[in-house]
Amino acid sequence: MRRLSALWSFCVFATLALHSPCAQAQMYQVIHDFSHGADGAHPQSGVTIDGFGSLYVTATGGGFNGTSCGSSGCGVVLKLIRQSPGWTAIPLYTFQGSGDGWLPDASVTVASNGTLFSTTSAGGIGNNGYGYGTVFNLQPGARVCQNTSCSWTETVLHSFAAGADGWQPTLGNLVFDGAGNIYGTTMDGGSNGCYGGFGCGVVFKLAPGNGGWTETVMYSFAGGADGAYPQSGVALDSSGNIYGTTTAGGSGTCNSYVGGCGVVFKLSPSVNGWTETVLHSFTGGADGGIPEGGLILSNSGVLYGTTEAGGSGNGTAFAYSLAEQTLSTIYAFPGPGLAGPAAGLALDVAGNLYGTTLSGPPNSPPCAGSVFELSPSAGGWNYRLLYCFSGGVDGGSPYSPVSIGANHVLYGTTYSGGAYGDGVVWELMP
Repeated sequence: MRRLSALWSFCVFATLALHSPCAQAQMYQVIHDFSHGADGAHPQSGVTIDGFGSLYVTATGGGFNGTSCGSSGCGVVLKLIRQSPGWTAIPLYTFQGSGDGWLPDASVTVASNGTLFSTTSAGGIGNNGYGYGTVFNLQPGARVCQNTSCSWTETVLHSFAAGADGWQPTLGNLVFDGAGNIYGTTMDGGSNGCYGGFGCGVVFKLAPGNGGWTETVMYSFAGGADGAYPQSGVALDSSGNIYGTTTAGGSGTCNSYVGGCGVVFKLSPSVNGWTETVLHSFTGGADGGIPEGGLILSNSGVLYGTTEAGGSGNGTAFAYSLAEQTLSTIYAFPGPGLAGPAAGLALDVAGNLYGTTLSGPPNSPPCAGSVFELSPSAGGWNYRLLYCFSGGVDGGSPYSPVSIGANHVLYGTTYSGGAYGDGVVWELMP
C-alpha cells in the first residue's frame, strides 16, 4: 500500500502524543489523489458505495476548463474501481458549466437500476448561463467500462429558477421513497422573501411521470422560529414523515445576520399539504448550534447528527429520540478555536457512530482534520480518535462524512492536501 511508510512516521508521533492505538492509523491509505485534471479537484461530498464495492465521488472543480466556470473547472463525477494492487479512477461525467450544471457539492445516490442521481449548486437554465442549480441523472453507455475513458450520459431532471422552487441544492444527498419520488433541499429560494428577498430555502420533491419529472415544494422556510437555510438534505421514515435540519433560524444568536442557531424539523403529510413541527431549536450553548451535516435515522427511532458550534466551543454530536421527543448531546468536541464537524454521521450495525472534523482535538499534533468514532457504553458514549490528518500527502480539511463499506472499511474524502494539493479519497481499515 503506497505511502504507508510516510504515514507510519506520522502515526508514531501521533501515538506518543495521543496514546491512541497506532494499529488504526497504520491502516490509513490514500486511494486517489485529485490532480485538478480530468479527475477533478476539491471534493466536498462523501463516498457512495455500490453493491459491487465500487466508489463514486463528486469533485467541485477540475475537469473541463475554458468555460463559464473559469480555470478552476466545472466539476466531475468520478468512479473508483478496485483493481489489484490498487484503485482505478474513471471520470464518468465532466460538467460543462452551462445548462448541464456545475459545482457538484453533494454525493451521488445510486438508484436500484444502477444509475446515479445528484445535484449541482450552480448551472442549469437561467441567470445568463450561471444558473441556480440542477437535479441530474447519469446513465452508463451501451458498453462496459474497460479503461479510464468511459463517459456516461447526463439528463437534467430539474433546473432551479431561484424563485418559489428553490435555489442552490448544496450539500444534501437526494433520497428516494418507495414510489420512486426524490426528496432534497435547497439552501436558498422559496416563496418567503426573507433576508434580502433571496429566500430561506425549501424542501422539494421530484415525482416521475409522463416522460419527465415534476417538482413540488413540500415546505418553504420563513426564516423565523421555523428555521432557515436547509443545506443537508432530509431523512424519511416508513410513515412518510420527513426529517432535516436548518443551519439558521430558530432561537439563539449564532448568526448575527440571519439570526438563530438552526433547528431539527419534521414535515408530516396532512390533508392540506405538509405540516412542519420544530423538534428542537438549538441555542448555541450545551446543545450545540449550526447543524451543517445531515441526519441519519436509526431503526430504533433516533435521529443522529452534528453541529458546527456550541457544546464546549467546537460543536457537538447529538441524538434526538422521536419517542421521548428530547435531544441529548452525546459528545461535545473540545474547543474553543478549533473547527468542528461540518458533516453528518455514519451508523454501523453495532450502533457505533463515525464522523469527521475540520481540525483535531487540543493537545494533539497539529491536525488538519480528523476521523473519529463514538461508541455507546453504559450511560454514555466513548470517543476515539481514529485518524489525524496532517494536511500534507495524506489530505486535509475533510468536509465529507464517513461511508462504511464491506468488512467495516471506512471511506471518505478531503478537500485539500494529497500529492497535488487538490484533495484525496481515503480508506481506513479496521
